Amino acid sequence: MNRKIISASAVLAGTVIGVGLFSLPYIASKVGILLMALYFVAIGGVSLLIHLFFGEISLKAPDFKRLPGFAKIYLGAKAEKISMFSVIFGLSGAILAYLIVGGEFMSDLLSPYFGQSQLFYTLVYFIIGSALVYFGIKAIAKIEFWAIVLFIFALGAMFFKAGQQEIMHIGNLLPEFNLKDVFLPYGAVLFSFWGISVIPEMEEMLGRDKTQLKKGILAGMLASIIISFLFVFLILGITGPSTSPSALPGLKDFFKGWTIVLALLFGLAATFTSFVTLGLTLKKVFWYDLGIKEKASWLLSCFPPLVLFFLGMKNFIGVISFVGGVMIGIDGIMVMLIYQRIKKGKSRLVTYPLIFLLFSGIVYEIIYFLK
Repeated sequence: MNRKIISASAVLAGTVIGVGLFSLPYIASKVGILLMALYFVAIGGVSLLIHLFFGEISLKAPDFKRLPGFAKIYLGAKAEKISMFSVIFGLSGAILAYLIVGGEFMSDLLSPYFGQSQLFYTLVYFIIGSALVYFGIKAIAKIEFWAIVLFIFALGAMFFKAGQQEIMHIGNLLPEFNLKDVFLPYGAVLFSFWGISVIPEMEEMLGRDKTQLKKGILAGMLASIIISFLFVFLILGITGPSTSPSALPGLKDFFKGWTIVLALLFGLAATFTSFVTLGLTLKKVFWYDLGIKEKASWLLSCFPPLVLFFLGMKNFIGVISFVGGVMIGIDGIMVMLIYQRIKKGKSRLVTYPLIFLLFSGIVYEIIYFLK
């Protein structure tokens, strides 16, 4: 595998391994590692197929287009509007999730030294992040690669420490199972394995080696799924029923000193870089695609998630699940319909079952959200 493919795979893995990862141990604490492994295989496989299909679409469609642009080319103006809706609200929901968890990580990391409330650190996190979105500092995205390196290092350190302290227990991996939670992992797992927005960038990175895009997608997705499962296995094995909704804060009762600091540093770096990257992406959607002025686009990309936060939408698992099941579900259906159009209906045996699965997930998440 050449350097370009490795770089493209790393970009995809860095995009996929984001805030959704931190929701998975808590959900696994409700359903157990065996059902979670089944979801990883099933939803991971579905997500991999959709990413491969989107890669093929990206190769055949004009350059410098994204999902709404592809929808307009192959499915028409109405499909473009639906896709634009899901992209805007999906990105806004994801930014809200990063705000919820990023503020928590910053508070856990700094409040022992400087005091102040979690709300204070959430506002600091937002002010710094939204300022970078305003000035359009794109270099922050390059830090994502090093955030992944830090994550792997932190994961290894926690495995080592857990073995030293003998704090991992098999019983923690198999909690009491409640049938009502059987579909709980769906939206969060789909959210956690989603990164199609970066595939056109991967294509551009490969240059003349664009035919290797599928290899890059396959490597990046498999690495993300394996690393995510190891993370869930480690956190759940240590914290068990006391696993916190965002995973890392619950480790404070088991790790002290540099180990927990390293874990929180990774969490803060991963969420912060992605908050800025997604903020810039959403700002460009308003600015370039919808023709809204730059400053107004910045306001629309950054402040609605903050307003939702102050209105009480602070349920991290709920936000992740809804965005994953509904908004990403719509994106996935759109990819299937475009792929079907490109293949002139020859892929229906694959696309129809996937569309049915994604549509069922949308219905489930909406009903669950409205309860």
